[in-house]
Amino acid sequence: MADITDIKSILYTEKSLGLQEQGIVVIQTSPKMTKNGLKEVLKNYFGFVPLKVNSVKVKGKTKRFRGVAGKRNDYKKFYVKLPEGAQIESIEV
Repeated sequence: MADITDIKSILYTEKSLGLQEQGIVVIQTSPKMTKNGLKEVLKNYFGFVPLKVNSVKVKGKTKRFRGVAGKRNDYKKFYVKLPEGAQIESIEV
């Protein structure tokens, strides 16, 4: 079952701010989150059902730090089309 703690953040980049003008919010979550799980969380915690949800899996990059190989965490990005008048204020986790 999906929970509000699976949502990591709302992304505020140049691209995502442009999409917000069209009513689309970009949300970063844990890799185990599903579209239906995200819809359930938005309904329970924010009181609306999104019109459309698209998802993208993002694999963590391999990086080197002081000669030691490491890897960034994997995550999912969701593009959520909000209904008219709905807003996501902020997420306190």
